[in-house]
Amino acid sequence: MPADRRDARRVDRVEARRSHGGATMSGTNRTPSSGQGRPVVAVLGTGTMGEAMARNIAAAGVGLRAWNRNRAAAEPLADTGAAVCNTPAEACQGADIVLTALANEKVVADVMDQAREGLGGHTVWVQTCTVSPDGSRRLADQATRLNVAYVEAPLLGTKEPAVAGTLTVLAASPQQEAREAVRPVLEAVGTRTVWLDEVGQPSSLKLAYNAWVLTTVEGIAESLTLAGTLGVDPRLVIEVIDDSGLNSQYVQNKGPKMIDDDLDTPSFPLEAAAKDASLITDTARAAGLHLGIAEVVRERLRRAADDGLGRVDVAATYRMSRQAAS
Repeated sequence: MPADRRDARRVDRVEARRSHGGATMSGTNRTPSSGQGRPVVAVLGTGTMGEAMARNIAAAGVGLRAWNRNRAAAEPLADTGAAVCNTPAEACQGADIVLTALANEKVVADVMDQAREGLGGHTVWVQTCTVSPDGSRRLADQATRLNVAYVEAPLLGTKEPAVAGTLTVLAASPQQEAREAVRPVLEAVGTRTVWLDEVGQPSSLKLAYNAWVLTTVEGIAESLTLAGTLGVDPRLVIEVIDDSGLNSQYVQNKGPKMIDDDLDTPSFPLEAAAKDASLITDTARAAGLHLGIAEVVRERLRRAADDGLGRVDVAATYRMSRQAAS
């Protein structure tokens, strides 16, 4: 699909239908190292998002190797036919594509350095962790030092769309061949890939999107808290929003969970949201912006994490709102 060049910053939107059969690296002249007409993918990091993506990659008929710092978290992937490995380098041996689904830029960089001995000259690295635009450019420089192609690919979506394989992928790569090589993987984990022109732009778009997500979560929390404090059933807030033009699936999902305090099985852990909030505000400050709402959300999430809520769902910010109201 040709890019719309009317605006240098306009994205080329690629609507990719999922295909779970016969995934190949069509459009590239590389031969998969598996020798079986299909790529082999190494997934480094099998937490909530990594495991879900790994299962969908395996279901698409793509060879799978997996590593996690805590091996027990990767062991369940053996039932998909994956080779569960002891080190990043072992997982990357023979892999055409390496997908990192790790906590932050530092961890990603450290793990890829550990993977060095297993990387081949043909390897394409797909980096899905949310990092700053400058962080993604630093990782791209690391890819050059490692002699691998780099695809920046942050994800829109949390646990549920990751499991369903309906993520949106924001992507960029300086190598056109790498774009084609990773197509079977991106189609396995998502239903839509949005290609941008330059490395760093997907991370910028992801931070802008997450600023909206976190503002929405905090807005729901404060609206429910205000209603309860004023003696109105908070569920009525969810009901009237449902009948308005401002309704969203996020409101209808997170609102009832806040009210029922059903937050201990996270789809978006609060500690990850706090990390993203810091990335948003730090990146904005570096660009000369002061984002008022984002700054407040960052502080609220930091306090919630300090109070021991880091591993529950981001909607636990509601607990902080209720504490402030009491």
